[in-house]
Amino acid sequence: MIGVTVLGATGSIGVNTLDVLARHRDRYRVVALAAHSDVERLAEQCRVFHPELAVLADAAAAEQLRARLRGIDAAIEVLAGAEAVAHAAAHPVAHIVMAAIVGAAGLLPILAAARAGKRILLANKEALVMSGRLFMDEVRAHGAQLLPVDSEHNAIFQCLPAQCHGGLAALGVSKILLTASGGPFRDTPLAELTNVTPAQACAHPNWVMGRKISVDSATMMNKGLEVIEACWLFDTTPEQVQVVLHAESVIHSMVEYIDGSILAQLGSPDMRTPIAHALAWPERIESGVRRLNLFDIATLHFAAPDRARFPCLDLAYQAMERGGTATAVLNAANEVAVQAFLDERITFTSIAAVVEAALSDVPAREAISLERIFEDDAHARAVARESVARISR
Repeated sequence: MIGVTVLGATGSIGVNTLDVLARHRDRYRVVALAAHSDVERLAEQCRVFHPELAVLADAAAAEQLRARLRGIDAAIEVLAGAEAVAHAAAHPVAHIVMAAIVGAAGLLPILAAARAGKRILLANKEALVMSGRLFMDEVRAHGAQLLPVDSEHNAIFQCLPAQCHGGLAALGVSKILLTASGGPFRDTPLAELTNVTPAQACAHPNWVMGRKISVDSATMMNKGLEVIEACWLFDTTPEQVQVVLHAESVIHSMVEYIDGSILAQLGSPDMRTPIAHALAWPERIESGVRRLNLFDIATLHFAAPDRARFPCLDLAYQAMERGGTATAVLNAANEVAVQAFLDERITFTSIAAVVEAALSDVPAREAISLERIFEDDAHARAVARESVARISR
């Protein structure tokens, strides 16, 4: 039995991970579950999977969970706080850690998993965006294994040779083609974008995701963060990562080789496919995903992204090219701006303006330590909050 810890268990990736695990109870055992504050859903997950440990970052929520579990399974240990989440990530019985905590909050737990030498299924792109080189150094130093779960990066991984050492050039790869649906506003007239609502931004045409990542998809900041993540995962540069709009979300990404070949990974837009792939790699297991019918699809469409429509994409490329803590600044400012939009304090088009202001006002420094990364993260959040206050409706 392979022990699995799920960080971010109550979010969409966590729920899908548990769905796949439930299909293979003879192979996997859930050791620990961690979430932020969703007592109801985590209690139900504990009832179904009976982990050894359940953690909620919110202390009051953890106390409620503890009371709920007395009538379900008193043997489950309940802990609270950020340190407890990191403890769950490094749980000695778990071989695999699903890293699905959204945002900067996921960085320290994922580092704990790396230092414990786990197989990390990376669904939190912000860890690499914030601390790319430091994080990759920790993975190598402690013999951890890093497998991408984002559908795009998992697709790239599947299109590369089994041995991916030495960078893309050594593999004969000329370019990564990172596909993007374009979100719900890919065809909306530019003049109407200022008035879109959070509900509209969260209504993704193809994928079921949480609110924050749905907004990131609508601005294409999500794709910008994925460009940065791809550079670290596959040891490449922003110039070798091309974003391609693909409205059907059937091709999840492609790899172009120097001989002219392009390999693509296709599948239904369902996160259980990359989750199952990463769980079992190098083997394959059933995922529960609806099979892709090529005759139903018939036609696939591709286009270059409209830079005027998606300014956040350019901001991400600029931050990666600037290097150092610039990517942490980008991520921090974006988190503040997206939350302000979801709270209806700023317009949709103001998200990019808030991020751009932070990148202009917070100097990029060499990312030599976590302390420095968190300092610049905090500085960026302060600058972003000031920008939000100035332009709030």
